[in-house]
Amino acid sequence: MNPEQALSRRVRSIRPSAIRRFFDLVNGMKDGAISLSIGEPDFVTPWAIREAGIHSLEQGHTHYSPNAGFRELRTEICRYLDRRFALRYDPDTQVVVTVGGSEAIDLALRALVDPGDEVVVPEPCFVSYLSCAVLADAKVVTVPCYAEDGFKLDPERLRAALSPRTKAVVLGFPSNPTGAVMSRDELAKVVEVLEGSDAVVISDELYAELTYAPATHCSIASFPSMRDRTVVVNGFSKSFAMTGWRIGYACGPAPILAAMNKIHQYAIMSSPTTAQYAAIEALRSCDAEVAAMVAEYDRRRRVVVDAVRKAGLSCFDPLGAFYVFPDIRATGLTSTDFCETFLTEEKVAVVPGNAFGGPGEGFVRICYAYSIENIEEAMHRLQRFTAGRIK
Repeated sequence: MNPEQALSRRVRSIRPSAIRRFFDLVNGMKDGAISLSIGEPDFVTPWAIREAGIHSLEQGHTHYSPNAGFRELRTEICRYLDRRFALRYDPDTQVVVTVGGSEAIDLALRALVDPGDEVVVPEPCFVSYLSCAVLADAKVVTVPCYAEDGFKLDPERLRAALSPRTKAVVLGFPSNPTGAVMSRDELAKVVEVLEGSDAVVISDELYAELTYAPATHCSIASFPSMRDRTVVVNGFSKSFAMTGWRIGYACGPAPILAAMNKIHQYAIMSSPTTAQYAAIEALRSCDAEVAAMVAEYDRRRRVVVDAVRKAGLSCFDPLGAFYVFPDIRATGLTSTDFCETFLTEEKVAVVPGNAFGGPGEGFVRICYAYSIENIEEAMHRLQRFTAGRIK
């Protein structure tokens, strides 16, 4: 028996993550290499959150939680979403605590999709969307988003992608990888299109706290017609600098959340107990720490955008998340060639835009969730790299 031939066709069709590839390459280099590839805050989790996790261990809270998560945490999630984004959910029936936002996306797709159903995904997008849809046995229909539109979802392109077999639409704004944010007025036009279909929206709002003036976050679930057909995915990794705690959540219509929890029961059992106690404290007391981190990200964002433009690369102004998505076509290199050559010559890792879908070709993703010292040095190397290459 050939073990490789025993693998499912779905798994074999999925590409390994290009993000992790470049992260691993730079980690294998000697001193002096800089990685701007992984979307992970360089901030340490705020002390109050860490202290709550430590205290939970000291108190012996080392057992399973309820499958959907501790009610205390689910209640705090509902209070937080109401307070910050005017979203109202029942903690007993409309919230499931997950192992990061990625598990929530996976659960939602598996709960909704039957073989042959279509899932519409705007691109460029977070790498998990397409792979999770494929693993759910869906037919993926992509909608291109372009730089000239600020990488926002065009309503008419969405309309053309919908069909009677569309089961779900996955939206990710603020966007990883582009940093695009959709305003309430822009989302309203998308809502008008979706009202003509039966599609459920999976709205990945993990970067909801990370928006920069004049942008503000608006959830598509805040539209009355979308409340009962939207699964909101969020978490603690980005806004609270809690990537290693692996804690996220989903909120939405009770029947869908019950189905998601059913899968969660068998696949995961429950989210980490220590992380749940820490997350409770994050929601209760860390608004000021989040605001301080957002202000620092905004400073770094402006440094990177200015430096990229000085390097001769076109770049739209990203107003969310912590990514810049410059156009590198003026160098004559493909996205992959640019990243590989930049890493080889200057020891700086960024991610090729085509890792996030076809419309990302000709762009690269630069993450600015790193120290300002590393960012400034990396931007100096970028300007040295592009000198003489711009055509």
